[in-house]
Amino acid sequence: MFINRVSYYVPELRIPNAFFEPLNGLTEDWILERTGIKERRKAKEGENSHTMSVEATRSLIEQEPKLSAQEIDLVVAGTYTAYDTVTTMGHAIQNFLDCSEIPVVTISSACSTLLNAVEIVEGYFAMGKASTALVVVSDHNSAYYNAQDPKSGHLWGDGAAALLISKERSGEKSLKIKKITTAGAGNVGQAMNGVSLKPFDGGIQMPGGRDVFLHACNYMAKSTKEILDENGYSVDDLTYLIPHQANLRITKNVAQNLGIDESKAVTNVTYLGNTGCAGCGIGLAEKWDSIKKDDIIVMTVFGGGYSYGAMLLEA
Repeated sequence: MFINRVSYYVPELRIPNAFFEPLNGLTEDWILERTGIKERRKAKEGENSHTMSVEATRSLIEQEPKLSAQEIDLVVAGTYTAYDTVTTMGHAIQNFLDCSEIPVVTISSACSTLLNAVEIVEGYFAMGKASTALVVVSDHNSAYYNAQDPKSGHLWGDGAAALLISKERSGEKSLKIKKITTAGAGNVGQAMNGVSLKPFDGGIQMPGGRDVFLHACNYMAKSTKEILDENGYSVDDLTYLIPHQANLRITKNVAQNLGIDESKAVTNVTYLGNTGCAGCGIGLAEKWDSIKKDDIIVMTVFGGGYSYGAMLLEA
């Protein structure tokens, strides 16, 4: 499998750290020191996980002028902040593409959703049921967060990313998906209540922030090391590490645990906040033009629930 193009969308509205002090008592400097976040993007009225996913898809199609939407024979969408759970995000994307009679799947495994979505594509390709897939992940965190919550209200941002994946290489810039590993860890630590989104019971909450932090650092470093080892690479071979964009301190901790220079770790949490399952995809899109032949990239994720995984890419 090959990733042929990645695009993203983030809303225009920027929310600086200063916005939160009168609401939750946290100063700009405190938020920056504890999270690495300076600002985050917030969807405007009328924007939601559906509309952002469509905008990310629109951007991808515009960047691939030779691609006909009718060539796409599978859509896998991912979000944990659903705008509509019946007419799902996947259906919204299919409607935009105007592609008939193709499989459409919408999933959620919190911030690990992107890699699980790519795994679903892997399965459809292996069964011969598709050959050109669109994976789109989008999270509208601001629809559910409480800005007055001093534990996590200041963390969240909104955004979406889209990946065009094919069974065969298409173009010189395609990235080969060498390996994907994912797993659940629902029986570990405070997995059941460390972080949650209950629409009718407080929205997004993170009562177990320390537990989430520790397990995110551990599992992302562990899954990265294992996927490199299993494919004959060492951490020294790594060109870029693209971790889940939850907290800059987590990213630095993972880099330190792996023994790699922090400059290899891609980050956008500083100016986008935690964009949920879209963060890694946005990171890959932002690095796309910098990727060179023979580069080795690992995307690694950790989500509430808990869930985690890694994906090894070769340029």
